Amino acid sequence: MQFTSTQKRAASWTAIVMLCALVLWLLAPALTPFVVAAVLAYALHPLVRRLDAWWGGRLPRVLAVLSVELLFLIAALGLVLLVVPILSKELPLMREQLPLLLDRLGDWLRPLLAQFGLRVSLDLASLKALLLKYLNTNSEDLLASLLSSLKLGGSVALAVVGNAVLIPVALFYLLLDWDRFVARAVELVPLPLREAYDRFMDEADAVLGQYLRGQLLVMLALAVYYSAGLALFGLDLAVPIGVFTGLAVFVPYLGFGLGLVLALLAGLLQFASAKALVMVGVVYGLGQLIESFFLTPRLVGERIGLHPLAVIFALLSFGQLFGFVGVLVALPASAVLLVAMRRLRQGYMESRLYQGTALNPVSTHETDRA
Repeated sequence: MQFTSTQKRAASWTAIVMLCALVLWLLAPALTPFVVAAVLAYALHPLVRRLDAWWGGRLPRVLAVLSVELLFLIAALGLVLLVVPILSKELPLMREQLPLLLDRLGDWLRPLLAQFGLRVSLDLASLKALLLKYLNTNSEDLLASLLSSLKLGGSVALAVVGNAVLIPVALFYLLLDWDRFVARAVELVPLPLREAYDRFMDEADAVLGQYLRGQLLVMLALAVYYSAGLALFGLDLAVPIGVFTGLAVFVPYLGFGLGLVLALLAGLLQFASAKALVMVGVVYGLGQLIESFFLTPRLVGERIGLHPLAVIFALLSFGQLFGFVGVLVALPASAVLLVAMRRLRQGYMESRLYQGTALNPVSTHETDRA
């Protein structure tokens, strides 16, 4: 059986893709920090270029890279440290308010259950004693517990620390030689496919650039909105929770849900009334409407807008394949896949298979023979 050149080429590319997928699957744990560093380098490389252009090309490349990476690390550390004042403020409040909240819960549940003929004995005293035991644990016991957990999960802790060190190092070298790495990758593209590759990458760059710029503006606008909205209700932790919620929306649904839980917990501990529920319902409900119907369509744009079901599917799929890192890169990667799917759809609509032109010669031959 003789294979045509097109069939041989298709088989070769299929074998290459399958081999690359197998290598990626086998080396996924080792490749994770490099993939994260590559995504960050792609996003931060334009800043290095602008900084270099601002200095008229006189700034050494190493200094430009170090400046951009240092600013990024400070911003990332600041986002993590936003949780510290929340925890330091809420833990004393939990010691004070949880017993009162449990008493109110028992006073509310007993009459409600009695209406349905249910007589349930709620041992809230034991529950309060158990909670207070853990909340009143001193720092020495807490440190001992933490060290014990690190011993049990030593490999996990070592992996986290290793990635925390390796990702900045890999990011530095990728930013330093980004143009050379990209040029080497482009050299591997076959010459007949070079033009199509360049068009695809230009469109993907435009989509990702629009996504990153728009998402950054959405995050800043929501950080201001949530901080102001929670402050109007008198929440003491309005600024850290509001800023954290606004910046965490970069991870769809997960960031918003985490901010909502933090705000609800802080509100219940501070107000100990239904005011916390009203505050969260009004501020976060209105914030979701503003983000969905105004900020995202205006700032991110319809060009990369994915259907909500596609967003959920992308988050679940990338999370299943690549863990938490997959959740972070799900939407940017989906934007690139959307560009590829548009091109595949356009090629299919213009193909002879779709238009039926491949059948014309056969039908014409049969007509002449008849």
